[in-house]
Amino acid sequence: MKLHIHHPGRKTTIALFAVLFLVLGVMDIAYNRPARASGVAQWGVTFSHTFGKYIGIDWRELYFAILDDLKVRNIRIPVYWPVIEATEGNFSFDDYDFMVREAEARDAKLILVVGKRVPRWPECHIPEWANGRSQDEQEAALKNAIIKTVERYKYSDAVVAWQVENEPFLVLFGECPPLRAADLDAEIALVKLLDPLKPVIVTDSGELSVWLPAYKRADIFGTTMYRSVWSDHISPYIGYFTYPLPPQFFWLKANISRALYGDKPIIVSELQAEPWGPEFSRILTMTESETAETMSHTQFYDNIAYAREAGFSEVYLWGVEWWYAMKEQRGDPFYWEAARELFK
Repeated sequence: MKLHIHHPGRKTTIALFAVLFLVLGVMDIAYNRPARASGVAQWGVTFSHTFGKYIGIDWRELYFAILDDLKVRNIRIPVYWPVIEATEGNFSFDDYDFMVREAEARDAKLILVVGKRVPRWPECHIPEWANGRSQDEQEAALKNAIIKTVERYKYSDAVVAWQVENEPFLVLFGECPPLRAADLDAEIALVKLLDPLKPVIVTDSGELSVWLPAYKRADIFGTTMYRSVWSDHISPYIGYFTYPLPPQFFWLKANISRALYGDKPIIVSELQAEPWGPEFSRILTMTESETAETMSHTQFYDNIAYAREAGFSEVYLWGVEWWYAMKEQRGDPFYWEAARELFK
């Protein structure tokens, strides 16, 4: 599956924002403002059990390995609407009951992501039975799924926060209908009504967004950090591309956001730790040279160092399913072992 970018009429706006922040970042560096120095206090991972199944992994075995081998204690988990409500009105939470129960047994902390736009391609995850419905009908059904999810897990000691949708203002990536801000606001309000004790996380792209619409809605704001990607965002000829952005770029965006909408915790919700190629389906069959374009052994360590220098205290790595598959299916344990050292 090739990753096409939709809504080409918006490319100019996004490019202008990117240029603006790049210029401001350079000015910031020119005035000798370093990235805020603070060590990462908590490392975690995002775990998608459906992606694990897609690449041929026993996802329960992998989940145990994350908890017991890597000793990860902070995990962000997307709650996929098609998984919990495969047929209309019939809910099954077996997969998530398992994940929450095992996290509780180890004092692990979970962020559960609810909504229809949640992590992993194609970004929007909608049950087949809802595909033909109007957007209003879909939203009403989605709210019911959110209610069922929050009510089920709000009393779990393992669940420490709710994330509502994933990068909801990133319109250039994913197979998703245009965002309706009123729907996002209603979902956030619903989660807060159902569970007023836990914070709500709203996320945005670190490189392609200005953060402000997401930041102002969040109790905790989450940014992505992708360093080297395959992209046709700006031109169909770019291909592999490394963002020329220093860590201070994130420091600047954080301080602009705080100046406008108050001081809030900021986490790195996705730190790139797997390769990004033109075809999602080929992630496990990429050659060594293709993998090295965006996630060489050196790049893995460089991204860790970059996140440390950016100055945010909580970072969730993206790619744990791929590390495990590389170890088990390709005989390359490097990424898994490097992560083990990190989580020590």
